[in-house]
Formats: sequence, C-alpha cells, structure tokens
Amino acid sequence: MSRRVVRQSKFRHVFGQAAKNDQCYDDIRVSRVTWDSAFCAVNPKFVAIIVEASGGGAFLVLPLQKAGRIDKSYPTVCGHTGPVLDIDWCPHNDQVIASGSEDCTIMVWQIPENGLVTSMSEPVVVLEGHSKRVGIITWHPTARNVLLSAGCDNMIMIWNVGTGEALITLEDMHPDVIFSACWNRNGSLICTACKDKKIRVIDPRKEELIAEKDKAHEGARPMRAIFLADGNIFTTGFSRMSERQLALWNPQNMEEPITVHEMDTSNGVLLPFYDPDTNVVYLCGKGDSSIRYFEITEEAPFVHYLNTFTTKEPQRGMGYMPKRGLDVNKCEIARFYKLQERKCEPIIMTVPRKSDLFQDDLYPDTAGPDCALEAEEWFEGKNGEPILISLKHGYIPGKNRDLKVVKKNVLDNKPKAGKNVENAHPTKTATHVATAPSIVSSPGSSGRNLLTVLKEIKSLRELVSSQEKRIAKLEEQLSKMDI
Repeated sequence: MSRRVVRQSKFRHVFGQAAKNDQCYDDIRVSRVTWDSAFCAVNPKFVAIIVEASGGGAFLVLPLQKAGRIDKSYPTVCGHTGPVLDIDWCPHNDQVIASGSEDCTIMVWQIPENGLVTSMSEPVVVLEGHSKRVGIITWHPTARNVLLSAGCDNMIMIWNVGTGEALITLEDMHPDVIFSACWNRNGSLICTACKDKKIRVIDPRKEELIAEKDKAHEGARPMRAIFLADGNIFTTGFSRMSERQLALWNPQNMEEPITVHEMDTSNGVLLPFYDPDTNVVYLCGKGDSSIRYFEITEEAPFVHYLNTFTTKEPQRGMGYMPKRGLDVNKCEIARFYKLQERKCEPIIMTVPRKSDLFQDDLYPDTAGPDCALEAEEWFEGKNGEPILISLKHGYIPGKNRDLKVVKKNVLDNKPKAGKNVENAHPTKTATHVATAPSIVSSPGSSGRNLLTVLKEIKSLRELVSSQEKRIAKLEEQLSKMDI
C-alpha cells in the first residue's frame, strides 16, 4: 500500500525572517495598557504604534522608510484625554486612521502625505456616543467612511464618518464586554466574541441575530472570532483546563464545530491575522515569542499546521501589512510588525521559489484601495464585493483624497411643533473639529436643495475618480519609459 505521508501544500516551506537592526524602529515606549488589542496598525505607507503618554493617550505614526532610532521628541497624534486602546487604518485611504480610547471617544485623523512634522491634536472628526471606554474599532471592508466601534458599555455602534453620525446602535445584543468584532468579506455581517462565552453572527442593518454559539470555548479568558473568505468563522480561546484552542465553525450550523485544535497551556490571548487570498491564518499570542501559522482547506482536518516562527523577545503587540504593501519580487506573502518593550521589528514571511517570474499562485488578485460603495448606499441596504487589483507589477499607490466631514444643520434636528421627530438623539451627534460647509436651507426648499447638492457631489466624485485613474495610468506609463 502506498500512502502519502506529507500533505502537498505550496505554503509548507514558508519561513519567517526578522529584519536587520537598521530596518527596525528603535527606542519606542510601547503602551503598557492592559488591553488585548494589537497596539499596532500598518498600511503600505505608515506604521502606527500606541505609545505611553503622560496625561492622555497618544500614538506614533511613522513612514515605513523611517527606520532606526526614533527621537523622544518625535511628533505624536495626541488628542485623546485617556489612553488609546485601539487603532485602525482606513482600507480606502492610506492617510486616514481611527483611534478608540478610554475617554469614551473615537477620533478620525488625516495624516499628512509625508508623515507628521509637528504633534497632531486636532482630529478631522470626533465621534461621541459610547458611555464607557472604546476598545475595538474596525473599518468596513468595502464601503467608504463606515466605521464600527465597540465599547465596554457592551454596545456596538456603526458610524457614517462622512457626516459624523452613529446610524446603527446595537444595544441589547451583548450582556457583557465584547472581546472582538469582525466584518465578513463584503461587510454585510459581523461576528463578535463576548465575555459571556458566546460567538454571535449579526446582520447590523436589520439589527438581527443570525446565529450564536454558547460556550464556543469554555475557558474564562478572552476569545477572538474572525470571518474567513468562504463565510466560515475561525475562533481562538481557552478550554476549561486553560489550554489554548482554535476552532472552525459553520454559521449555518453552530451546534458543533467543524474542527477544534488544542494548542498549549500559555495564558496569552491569541490574536488571529487572516489572509483571504492564500487561506493562511497566523496566530500571535500576547506575551509569546512565536507566530504560528495554519492553512485552512476544505478537506479534513480543515486546519493544517504549517510552521512556527520564533524569536527571543516576547511580543507586546503586532501589526499586519495588507497584501498590497508586500514585495512580490521576493515572494513575500505576509509581513508583521512585532512590538517589543522598546522596539518595533518587521518580520517577513516568504515562500522560497527559484524562479524570478511573478508567482500567480501566491498572488491572486487582492482587495485594492478603491471602495465598492459609498456609506449612504451601504446604510440603504446595498452590498458590494471588494474591488480586486493585480499585484503583477507591484502596487503603485495613487493619490488619496482628503476626508471631508459634512456638518448637518443643527436646526434640522429640532422637533417641530405637534410632530415627533425620529433620530433626535443628542448623544449620537458627533462633535466636529474640522470645519466643513454645512447645508443650510429654508424649510420649503430643503428637500430640493439637498438633492441638488448630493447630485453635484456625486458628479464631482465621479470626475475626481476618473482623473485619479487617468493620472495613475499616466504614471504607470511614465515609469515604464526609459528616461
């Protein structure tokens, strides 16, 4: 009998390599806040790191090429009055980042093209509505300016950042602290992990619970849940004996997991990072000094262990680079930014290949920076799949447009005599820092004026979008010419 002992996989030989000292970011005082977030966010232009700050909360934003020792006087983003707990880069604009803090607010910042020159304390918009600290923020994957936040008040709020309003508030779904929240591939559903040991799948626009699983992991320590590209849910947590576990679930049938793996008895929370193009999940434990990676397939045992990358220093947090920020010429399939006590160290994951040609199987078309929908379309009920781009010639970043916040006319929110006006919630109104043109109109013509303005904005957006594409095409042609 001939039996295949080793499973065939192109990711079996993936190996990790820590960057040399001159490519690390040194002398950074990484935050000591006891909160299980990644403390780091990365995109193809910048790395952002939550740092210790006296009298408030701050984070560093460094251009990727600014490696080496970071001066103590380097400017920070420092508008929060309490420690920053989570940060997330906008997937559709590499200069926009959101931060959630212990001061119960979310702030959205526009970082200058070449990074900070002076400390930034004026956000584009402040989103207020949570009554306790905001520990989770995550941008919508396909709709522009849609942001999800979850606080220790057990509420999830979904914001239209372009107007600064919370348009969806999920108040009664979670009886305890929310440990994680994640959008699915097209952003039509979210899955959450809660302290009550339940995993929930929620349709946020209908405010409906689609599926839930009680005691997904029986241990009391925090769980994490993420959506995979095929709609299944991957979770990490702890068993009753405090062993770390990972599990795979089908939302259509949450009775039993597809598979469960016991790992080890360490007490660090496992942060999962997922690559939908290759179906590889990387697990980084807080306080661990290793990154484990697994391939998820359709045949048993479904979650296949690949390898472990180990270093000497334990990790305080971890940043994960989007696919379009990787070097395709080096067969790089993932890049992490590992936070240590006083340092941020890039770790590059590569698949060894002899050929110098572009490896189509490693780099299928991936989600690009263009959004499929505007915020208003998504809130109206539309869905859009991610707009994919090819990485054959590497990703060439285009020019990002500025984030504009349109102030609503405050007078429009006042209840008229004899009528009940819905949505007149003062707590859900945002405090705006950026001054943007407000739309003021007389009662009789407000509807017509608003429609005219929206049509003009739409046509201007289309014009800007077509010009951006034309400029990107010309730049690409110029880069190919021998000057």
